[in-house]
This record gives sequence, structure tokens and C-alpha cells, in this order.
Amino acid sequence: MSRSTPVIPRNPREKSPRAGVFSREGIFRLKPVDTGEEETSGGLKRTMGLWQLVALSLGGLVGAGVFSLAGVVAHQDAGPGVMVSFLVAIIASGAAALCYAEFAGTIPKAGSAYTYTYAALGEIVGWAIGWDLLLEYTAIVAVVAIAVSGYFSYILEHAGVHLPSWALGAPGTGAGHRVDLFAALLCLLLAFVLSRGTKESARFETVLVVVKLVIVAIVIVAGAFHISAGNYSPFLPFGLGGAFTGAATTFFAVYGYDAMSAAAEESADAKKVLPKAIMVSLGIAAVIYLLVCVVLVGMQNYRDIDVSSPFSSALASVGLGGLGMVVAIGAIVGITTSAFANMLAVSRIWFSMSRDGLLPRSFARNHPTRHVPTRVIWPVGVGSALIAGFLPIREAADLTNIGILMAFIVVAIAVVVMRRTRPDLPRSFRTPLVPLVPAVGVAFSVWLISNLDWVTWVRFVVWMALGLILYFLFGYRHSEEDLKAADG
Repeated sequence: MSRSTPVIPRNPREKSPRAGVFSREGIFRLKPVDTGEEETSGGLKRTMGLWQLVALSLGGLVGAGVFSLAGVVAHQDAGPGVMVSFLVAIIASGAAALCYAEFAGTIPKAGSAYTYTYAALGEIVGWAIGWDLLLEYTAIVAVVAIAVSGYFSYILEHAGVHLPSWALGAPGTGAGHRVDLFAALLCLLLAFVLSRGTKESARFETVLVVVKLVIVAIVIVAGAFHISAGNYSPFLPFGLGGAFTGAATTFFAVYGYDAMSAAAEESADAKKVLPKAIMVSLGIAAVIYLLVCVVLVGMQNYRDIDVSSPFSSALASVGLGGLGMVVAIGAIVGITTSAFANMLAVSRIWFSMSRDGLLPRSFARNHPTRHVPTRVIWPVGVGSALIAGFLPIREAADLTNIGILMAFIVVAIAVVVMRRTRPDLPRSFRTPLVPLVPAVGVAFSVWLISNLDWVTWVRFVVWMALGLILYFLFGYRHSEEDLKAADG
């Protein structure tokens, strides 16, 4: 009499023997593409229209790059060739923007590059980009806060108010400097505003962006009458390499549309308006940056630019000191919009990763009445405050660029992959000349990364190594897609 071998039921959480960790059932599992725009229970509210999205994008695009970083790069890296630096950065950003626009019109969900790469290339790639952007966006908020702090100090000095030296900057930025107190406090203030709710925050952002653009227009028009052609010579005092190095640094100033795309779930009719908002805002920003560079280095020799408040000092050098004070006040208002846009972006990426189970799900619980992820917003505010308080602006800016460039590379590749693997998906916007345009975006991004300092690479590698450890210890086992497979 034969005995049948008993069948032992397999643990539902146990992977198929054929699957393995490095498979589509393991770390390369894909997030299902959800093209719907409905609001989920307890989720984010769709309240922003086209021009609010454009304002949010311009809040990130036109900020520290205009009022601070253009002067820093001109003084330290490129001279009048800062125009070349921004032109190169804009071309690279434009190629990436076309790729983002396709994804924004296809997957109208929060998370931006994290969500796109998770759906196209797999969970481990999505995790890496999401983890990368958590640091980069937080650092961007800090960079912008430092830029605002420089103008704040300029105003106080001209008003005869002198703060103690320990509160004027990060260690190593000046005699007696211990912390950039105003920059740190600004980060905490923005966290408070963002925690009040999306609709209210969007109105706040839109008003500030309008004020900022008016002030920028005044600067360009007034400064144009005081341009001296001699200030453009030599055009490339640090050589073409200096202009390229400047492009790598300025790049973070020309991708605010990425921050805006992270708020896709708060956009009404996202499939149509997100691609439009991306392209409109980048076009406006490109014109503004090139005009600003022409005027800035035309008014004042690049050697004499005050990197803490470039435009105010340049206007003062041509006898427009009164206007310089107005610009300083406007810069505080205007640059703040950039920090706001990026803080919103990082909070939505963190929210999305938590909702997907890759980070603790408790962070994905929104405020019951304001419908914003306050459990994420405040940690971001504190983290950016620490960076703003204790790192010089150049180091913080380089820290942001490497991560954003990495995200652009992966998103460009993901567009090509998704075209081949999911040609059936409805796309309200299609990136032209695929794979040529994505290839241009990848090539420019790789080249710009190669111009960054080795210390930036070390910090980036350490951060990513910590992220991979966290993923395998927590995210891999708690992933929403893993739970779905277990239930199935």
C-alpha cells in the first residue's frame, strides 16, 4: 500500500523558488501603473489648477539661482561666462523636462521621479531615486534658505542693525561664525506654512511668485541701462572648463518643474495641465535666467561681486543703492518660494514611499482636516534647518545637484523603457524624438556630474549605502507590492 507524500502549504510570504531576490518578484517588482485621477480616502486633495502649478514650478525655478547662485558662479567659476553655464544647464534641463512631461501626463500620482522609475524600472531603482531625492530636496531647501539669509543680513547692516557674529553663518564662512540662525529659522517657518494645507499654501506661493517676478523684471530693466561692455571681457576668465563647472553648480536652479510634478495628486485634471505647466514654466525661467546673467555681470565686474547679496551689491555699484535695498527685500520674499516648492516636493515623495510601504506607513497618514502629510513635513523642516545652519551654500548646492542629475538620468532611461514595455498606455504628452531626446538628457547629466567635486561624491555614496541597508532591512519586507503578492 503506497503512501502519498503530504503536501506542505508554502508560506504566502515566501517567494517562488524560481523568483529569487533579483527578479520581477523580488527587488525589481514593478509598481502597477495607475493612470486614474480619483481622490483616495484620506488622501491628498486635487485643488491646484494650471497657473497655480506654473507658479509652484516657477517658485522652484526662479529663486536662489537669480538672486544668489548666479553671482556665486560668476565670481568663483565662470566670470561673464556664467551665461554659458546657465545655457548649458537649461539645455540639459529641457531634455529632462520633456521626459518628465510624458510621465506627468501618464501617471498623475505623487512622488515624481520615484513613482515614475518604480513603475518603469522596478522597486529597487524607485527606492534608490526616492531615497536620493529625500536628501537632495531637503538640501535644496537649505541652500535657498542660506541665500535668503545673505540678503537678510544685507538689509540689517544697511539699517544699522548688527547681529552677533556667531549667528551670521555656518562654521568656516566667516570669523566667529557658528550657525546661520536666520536660514535655520526660515526652514522651520516654511514647514509651518506648508502644514496649514495645500490650498492655503498654494495661494501663499502664488502671491509670492508674482511679487518675485515683478521685482526680477524691475532689476533687469533698471540694470540694463547701466551695463558696461568692458565688464564682459575677458568672457571666460576661468576657461571653458570653468563655465562647465558653473553649469554643474547652477543646474539645481533650473529644474523646479520636478518639484511641481511631485504634487501631481493635488492637481485638478493632472494629465492635461501637468505637462503644460512643466513646459511653460521652464520656458519662462530660461528667458529670465539668461537676461539676469547678462545684466548682473554687465553692471559689475565679476571679481567685485558680493556673493552674499550679488544683485544688491551690483546695483549699489552703479549708484542704485536704493533699488538694491528693494531687491534685497524682494529677494527674501521671492527666494522663499523656491524653498517652499522643494519642501513640498520632498514631503510628497516621503509620503508616497511610506504609502507604498518602503518607509513606515505611519508617515503616510494625513492630517484629518488639512489633508497634508504633517508627519513628514516637520522632520523635513528640521533636517533642512540643520543643513542650512551648519553647511556653506556651495557645499549644500553641490550636494543637491548630484542627486537631481541622477534622477534625471534614470527618468530619461525610464521613458525609453516604458515606451517599449507599455506602448499601450494612454499618454497625454509624448516626448519627441525618442530615444534621441532622452539620450541628450542622459549625456548632459552624466557630463555635469563629472564636474562635481569628489567630496560631493563621497557624501552621495555614503547616503545611498545607508539607503540600501534600510531598504533590505525594512522596505523590501514591508513593500505594498510584496504584501499584494502574499495575499494573492
